[in-house]
Amino acid sequence: MSVVDIWNRHDTLSFEVFPPKTDVGMADLCGRGGVLEQLYPLLPDNISCTYSVGGTDAGKNLEVLDKVVSDGKTAAMTHFTCAGNTRQSAAAQLRTCLEHGINHVLALRGDLPAGWADTGSDLQCAGDLVALIRQEFGDRFTIAVAGAPEGHPGSRSLETDIDALKRKQDSGADYIITQPCWDMDAFRYWLDAIRAAGIRLPVDVSVMPVLDQAETISAALSRGGFAIPKSLCGILSENWILPNPFTKDTFDADAERKRADFKKAGLEYTVNQIHEYRRCGAGGIHLLTRNRFEDAALIVRESGLLKELKVEN
Repeated sequence: MSVVDIWNRHDTLSFEVFPPKTDVGMADLCGRGGVLEQLYPLLPDNISCTYSVGGTDAGKNLEVLDKVVSDGKTAAMTHFTCAGNTRQSAAAQLRTCLEHGINHVLALRGDLPAGWADTGSDLQCAGDLVALIRQEFGDRFTIAVAGAPEGHPGSRSLETDIDALKRKQDSGADYIITQPCWDMDAFRYWLDAIRAAGIRLPVDVSVMPVLDQAETISAALSRGGFAIPKSLCGILSENWILPNPFTKDTFDADAERKRADFKKAGLEYTVNQIHEYRRCGAGGIHLLTRNRFEDAALIVRESGLLKELKVEN
């Protein structure tokens, strides 16, 4: 069943995983009793797998999604980028996806490698990719597109970014998956702004778990510089590990207690944010799992999503 059809039945829950670089990592994710099989009982409506510029990890991406398709528990979604792809190569790879039973795609421009001035392709933006998919494949794909509540770092302004999102809608996108955003004021402003601009697509909100200090800071810096709001800064400050959370050999005698306290406070922060997103009108939660079942299960359970999904299904 298409995720678009599921929107009409209930709010959605989806998970994002990434293709590991090692055989051990692939076994942990895709092997018997691995992360994917552990995620299924949480009743996700789809599981997406990331995809590097030009599909440099396309083989691993396809291997992960083949596992999802063969297990038959949920829909499989591939990330797909313009960068490094021509119209011809993109169409060929997408045709392969359909042959493998993958008919959901997150259409992205893709981050540009260092030194690149553009995508190196006749597909210059995600809107071009969405238009190509509709032209070549009609309605055979369900297409998600990215939305950036704090603005894409490559856009001149939030208004310019919203114009680009409107083009994606007009080109045939089915729904939006946001970039992570911890600043609820920024999210509410953006949601009001896209609706005022005539964007009516359902919104699936990416949730970046706040469970580890170093990963929280790294995530903010590596995904376009999204803001760490004052309330989250307070949690970081109150549990700061000396000399810093990136140091493996810390001299902080309270390091273990601080890690535990940060995880507890961060879990509460994440769960509260999920509730607030739902109150704002977001129709779906897209949880970035980092290939960790335990963290995903903890958040789903504590936020009440599992109970809601069991009732609705």
